[in-house]
Amino acid sequence: MSNGYSADESFQYLISCFRARVKMYIQVEPVLDYLTFLPAEVKEQIQRTAVTEGDICAAELLLSTLEKGGWPLGWTRVFVEALRKAGNPLAARYMNPELTDLPSPSFENDHDECLQLLNLLQPTLVDKLLVRDVLDKCVEVDLLTIEDRNRVSAAEQNGNEAGVRELLRRIVRKENWFSTFVFVLRQTENEALAQELTGSSTSEPGAENENLSQEDGPEVKEPLLLASDPPSPETQGWDIESNSTESSFVASSVISESDTSLAEGSVNCLDESLGHNSNMGSDSGTMGSDSDEEEKAARASPEPELHLRPYQMEVAQPALEGKNIIICLPTGSGKTRVAVYIAKDHLDKKKKASKPGKVIVLVNKVPLVEQLFCREFQPFLKKWYSVIGLSGDTQLKISFPEVVKTHDVIISTAQILENSLLISEGEDDGVQLSDFSLLIIDECHHTKKEAVYNNIMRRYLKQKLKNKKLEKENKPVMPLPQILGLTASPGVGGATKQAKAEEHILKICANLDAFTIQTVKENMGQLKDQIKEPCKKFVIADDTREDPFKDKLLEIMTKIQTFCQMSPTADFGTQPYEQWAIKMDKKAAKEGNRKDRLCAEHLRKYNEALQINDTIRMIDAYNHLETFYNEEIEKKLAVLDDSNKSDDDGDEDENDEKKSFKLDGTDEFLMNLFMDNKHMLKKLAENPEYENEKLTKLRNTIMEQYTRTVEARGIIFTKTRQSAYALSQWINENEKFAEVGVTAHHLIGAGHSSEFKPMTQNEQKEVIRKFRTGKINLLIATTVAEEGLDIKECNMIIRYGLVTNEIAMVQARGRARAEESTYILVAHVGSGVVERETVNDFREKMMYKAIDRVQNMKPEEFAHKILELQMQSIMENKMKIKRSIAKQCKENPSLIRFLCKNCSALACSGGSVHVIEKMHHVNMTPEFKELYIVRENKALKKKFADYQTNGEIICKACGQTWGTMMVHKGLDFPCLKIRNFVVFFENNSTKKQYKQWVELPITFPDLDYSEYCLISDED
Repeated sequence: MSNGYSADESFQYLISCFRARVKMYIQVEPVLDYLTFLPAEVKEQIQRTAVTEGDICAAELLLSTLEKGGWPLGWTRVFVEALRKAGNPLAARYMNPELTDLPSPSFENDHDECLQLLNLLQPTLVDKLLVRDVLDKCVEVDLLTIEDRNRVSAAEQNGNEAGVRELLRRIVRKENWFSTFVFVLRQTENEALAQELTGSSTSEPGAENENLSQEDGPEVKEPLLLASDPPSPETQGWDIESNSTESSFVASSVISESDTSLAEGSVNCLDESLGHNSNMGSDSGTMGSDSDEEEKAARASPEPELHLRPYQMEVAQPALEGKNIIICLPTGSGKTRVAVYIAKDHLDKKKKASKPGKVIVLVNKVPLVEQLFCREFQPFLKKWYSVIGLSGDTQLKISFPEVVKTHDVIISTAQILENSLLISEGEDDGVQLSDFSLLIIDECHHTKKEAVYNNIMRRYLKQKLKNKKLEKENKPVMPLPQILGLTASPGVGGATKQAKAEEHILKICANLDAFTIQTVKENMGQLKDQIKEPCKKFVIADDTREDPFKDKLLEIMTKIQTFCQMSPTADFGTQPYEQWAIKMDKKAAKEGNRKDRLCAEHLRKYNEALQINDTIRMIDAYNHLETFYNEEIEKKLAVLDDSNKSDDDGDEDENDEKKSFKLDGTDEFLMNLFMDNKHMLKKLAENPEYENEKLTKLRNTIMEQYTRTVEARGIIFTKTRQSAYALSQWINENEKFAEVGVTAHHLIGAGHSSEFKPMTQNEQKEVIRKFRTGKINLLIATTVAEEGLDIKECNMIIRYGLVTNEIAMVQARGRARAEESTYILVAHVGSGVVERETVNDFREKMMYKAIDRVQNMKPEEFAHKILELQMQSIMENKMKIKRSIAKQCKENPSLIRFLCKNCSALACSGGSVHVIEKMHHVNMTPEFKELYIVRENKALKKKFADYQTNGEIICKACGQTWGTMMVHKGLDFPCLKIRNFVVFFENNSTKKQYKQWVELPITFPDLDYSEYCLISDED
């Protein structure tokens, strides 16, 4: 509401719209503590009113006082922050002049109905609920503040009934209070009361909603059905599915258009996503009712207006004319808003011309679906067009093609579209590119090589060439969508010369079939005013400290190298050393040399510990080793226990031979070497005298920033998931950080490419939400947070020993969007980090120069180059497919054998392997079952859309991990990980190792589920 309005006028307007609701949601006394601009006598008057006449009268007096105006500059922001800090989040949402998080009409309706229901059931709650049972849990899940708790406890002195009334009076002013209170009731064994409130029971007696995070409180969702609602089959189905761990409705599922400004959801959000009427009290359940539109029109709530600044309009112009373009704007300059404007203009023109129009917005990361939906496309387009967000395993009751048919704007992860395009190539109905009239690609610099964006665009280019051929033959052509690419930095593709940089820009343009790449020219001054370049600093640690922990690790590694007679040329603790260890591991596995393979594996672990010691704490390096050796011991014990059980059934000599093999000389040497040095390593690791100098520099940098800045908000980028988690732990355990107000949390990827346990998409979403609201003010993140996170308040970026390329530099730097932001590099002297950052600065300048030259090419020359590069891309892809087909082994899969990579024991033949869902390789033969042990591993327990993992399978002979035990359609399947085996080819007697199944040149048959059911029944 900044368009011509002063802060006082904006505030008065909001009061006129929402006075009745705001008065209901304010607890006045704690808010006054934060309003430092109010005179003491005014505060006293409002406090007296609260005591004598109650909160609503006191809230009226407070609002009337503020309405008079004349307060210091920035007072409205102070007021909104005071509401938040005092535990009045709903009131804060109504009073925020930016209107970025205004509750929707359906939310208000749902809130009122929940309140009405609570009023009806209050006598029951007062009679049956013991306030002491729920009080601590309410505080734990942020339903009550500490002050709330104290007030409820004080009321309880007059009896339990008075305590319950005070509790209920306070919770209804909180955000998402209904679902959270139901969760608290269920957690405190008040299931009967929870059922009274919801009109339904949990899916299992005593079962809790699996969407509720054990660490951070409940996933905020209101109940699907009120007690008075007749349950429809659709809503029942959705209710059940929302309890699945991996079907988070927003983060990994669907965001419906009814969520409006609420990322957290509302009572009715799931119903509305299916097109149901939001009026829960009415008998009408018809789809597509006009009542929502009437309700919105009747409500005095200002709609956000869609306007572009001159520099945004400048870059949008060719797209508004229907041309394919790439928009290159710095992070924080509003390129997504430009895309929303272009999408609306495109759909408006199609509607006016009575032509079909449909927009699909593609993103490459799941959190971006929710962000673009909730903060950009939905608020601005909901009045005219239906918008939906899809990501992950959607669990939709209708297919993706059906979603496409029934919505005007679809925001989706690119893989969903690619999967559907693949399906359309077969017999099943999928979608085609011709179903869309505008395709928007976010972070479009990823449109290269075999990335999913490029796979989609290759289909587009192939069809475009076919269309040209059809035109010549006077045949009808397939319509293709307009393309809009968005990026902050297309990069230079590792170029060291200007000509190569220009070629890279041309390739990106060719891949996206772009008419041009748009940057700001005429309105550069305005853009510079909008984008505040952060101040860059280098913090260099001159690490000359004594490091006895590192010396001890080097001593152990030297002993292992001597034992196995290896002499690598690479230095300890470096990336080349790790690559050497991996290479030796593979070589020894193929040769069946168990001694060398084990030594290489253990050396790699010690090398990782050296790298951790160089980055974070010594204790983290020690814990890394201890965890590895504990796992190894547990596997050996599992094998020995299994062997002991079979003693009576087998030959005694054979069993003795097995036991001696499991604990051979190499095992004993490596285990004893760690155990003998374990105490000394731990003692050294716990000595603060030898702390990592780089860590000291990081601590000083954080302390300086958070002491100097009133509301500091920062992100630390680090290389690995492990270092992100360890740094977060270090900060939260250090009281000095808490004293300056630091509240930290890690943010890591959701993929399973790393050995370190990933975050779920729900966990990622919750951390980002808390960072936006300020509950967390320091994120320690891997590169997952470099792109797309729209957090305007961030004023500090630290790259902790991490420098990659110029794109990552621009993206990370762009996270610092607040005034007077700082971009800091923390690194060891001689690490090369400063030099690489300087190279990135040079490449960034080279990139803009290359863009400028491409923009100024003659149209004929540009078109010729683009066509040439497009043809080259298509031909290269064709050749790759041919090579891939040629590589496929035509013989029977039985001609290969899988050997345990650790002990070379025969695990199975390729003929026993089957594939589930084109992805999971399983062996369900009774013979294979005799060769492995199932071992529980809590870190591996995880639910997916159509399967779950319950533990790991290990070699019965040596304890080597072979894969996971997977539950699919109610049956157990041992799922093999190819990296744990050596593959022996019988036809040419060669042995090879692979990282992924896709690398193995052989095709395995699909699993016949019914056949395996019969085998399973026989067992």
